[in-house]
Amino acid sequence: MPVQLLKIIKGKSETPLPSYLQKEDLKHLQEGFDHTNKYFQGIVILSYPLTKLGDGTDFFKVVLQDLDNSCSRNNSINILIYGKMAEDCAKVIRHGDTFVVAGFKLAKSPTAKEDGRHGCHLEVSEEAGSAIYSVAPKYVYTPLNHLKDGTIVNLYGVVKFFKPPYVSKGTDYCSVVTLVDPTNVKLTCTLFNGNLDSLPKIYKIGDIVRFHRIKIREYNGQMQGITSVGFASLTFDGTVGAPVVPRTSSKVYTFMDEEQKTIEELRVWAASNLSISGPAAKLSGVQPMLFFDLTCQLVGKAKVDGSSFLLKVWDGTKCPYPTWKVPVEAKDLEGEKVLLHQLRNLTVDILVYDNHVQLAKSLKIGSFLRIYSIHTKQANADDEGVSHIEFHLHGGTCYGRGIGVLPESNPDVKELKAFLESVDLADCENMESMSSVELDGTFNNVTDLESHLQRCQQLSVTVLTDHQDLNNTELKTILNSTAPQQYRIRAKLRTYKPQKLYQSIKLHCSKCNSLREVPDGDDFDFILQGPGVTAPNPELHNTSWYDSVMWTTQDQKQRKIAIHFVKHDEMLQQPEDTLLMIEGGTLKEVWKLTKRFKCIIPVRSTEDDLELLDLSAPFLLQGNIKYYG
Repeated sequence: MPVQLLKIIKGKSETPLPSYLQKEDLKHLQEGFDHTNKYFQGIVILSYPLTKLGDGTDFFKVVLQDLDNSCSRNNSINILIYGKMAEDCAKVIRHGDTFVVAGFKLAKSPTAKEDGRHGCHLEVSEEAGSAIYSVAPKYVYTPLNHLKDGTIVNLYGVVKFFKPPYVSKGTDYCSVVTLVDPTNVKLTCTLFNGNLDSLPKIYKIGDIVRFHRIKIREYNGQMQGITSVGFASLTFDGTVGAPVVPRTSSKVYTFMDEEQKTIEELRVWAASNLSISGPAAKLSGVQPMLFFDLTCQLVGKAKVDGSSFLLKVWDGTKCPYPTWKVPVEAKDLEGEKVLLHQLRNLTVDILVYDNHVQLAKSLKIGSFLRIYSIHTKQANADDEGVSHIEFHLHGGTCYGRGIGVLPESNPDVKELKAFLESVDLADCENMESMSSVELDGTFNNVTDLESHLQRCQQLSVTVLTDHQDLNNTELKTILNSTAPQQYRIRAKLRTYKPQKLYQSIKLHCSKCNSLREVPDGDDFDFILQGPGVTAPNPELHNTSWYDSVMWTTQDQKQRKIAIHFVKHDEMLQQPEDTLLMIEGGTLKEVWKLTKRFKCIIPVRSTEDDLELLDLSAPFLLQGNIKYYG
């Protein structure tokens, strides 16, 4: 590793430098000498911004002061760092740090007369085999009750409240964190950074953070923290007994053994003194008019309009209420189509608004999320009157609203992944039990009306507001009276006809004007399995426009079932885009296929071709919709 961190414990390096390296004083750094196995050690007194040379190579320049000749007039030297090493050094080098440089090339400095430094400079790069060692300084951490206005400090704290990173009014990301510690003083920090990964990776209240170089200012009598140059952070799980593993995007950071003790002490203190919420809610436990945090996996996303964005998520459990499906075009929905279809009974649609949209767009399908302060709203569909639950992540950051992406190393993600892997997706597809409407073979366009009729039957009383001038008359009086008469009655509903709304309509042939009853479930099943249905003819299988499969059932009847998958442009399609024809299937088997494939055509074999069944049966099934001839 070209940039390494050395921990100094009791004056000695925890990881010693390679034994072949020998220290070189600044005065002995001269041209014409061999410096192959030499190293130079100094303090950073100046660093310049990371830039790129004309050929695109990264370039970083620092000035080191000789530790042993700090009083000498010519006691500093320029260090020129190139390539990947320049980028890495720029991230970790701070004013006052002690650095060791080895494997360098010594060259004459063209700026010696202007800057008054050593007549040579040191050139280092990963390609040249150079190495830079950063000597970890001894940090002092300030308790929250000792903070002073205008100071830059290092501190530890327990997260009492936080807002996940969001896009500020400028170009930076912003995060707000409120910290407490055993001094019972509260500090609210507002953190900005153009790089989202550079902000603290806080996932829940109770997490512990370590901030280096945070600036303190007083506002309205309260101390506040803001980011300053060189700000860096580490975040730790605040759960007692959890591994002490820092979360950070930095490749090089210091963490001493004594700091582990600090983390453990803060965990114990927080467990007794901080109100830490329990595990995030599951979809199976949501209720209307609730605000909750959800740990979930993203399986689909789509743009809805300029100010809102759709996230399709699941956590392996099923919401106990009907959920709102946000209407979007299939072509606009990102995600694996087959998986979305398999999980359609377990996913929920979360609509996010305003400042959350930009982050939502950047989320990767399959990533694990913690969405904070989701609002469940109960609403009625305009045309159905059926109550359902909507999930909203409103705009703004009040109450910590936001979206966090969890790494797969997160304990909650590991637990969620194990649970999701245990879910049987085949069972999920059949989770939506077939209603009596489906079994009886009704039309999709009357299903809602029938459901409404059934709900009306359950009402305890129906009041007609007309004819208030008439008195109530008993039914036996009406039955013994001669028609026509006008009466007003008060009675209990015992039964009604038609029981099914589709029984109110008939199948009509425009050619012969004949009328036929719409077949119920038993009639349809009889048509599918009746004596007019012949066994599949293998000679009609696998033509140029469809592929065929056939098998024999394992029951006593040992039925032969054939399915023909229709090609499109000589290619088979994904299940959700596939038209198939079936021979020998039962009504239950046909219904299962409609949930998996786009369109189903029941057919039977003749000697020469496949043909439709009795036209009193539907010739095409698409979802819950059936088409008749």
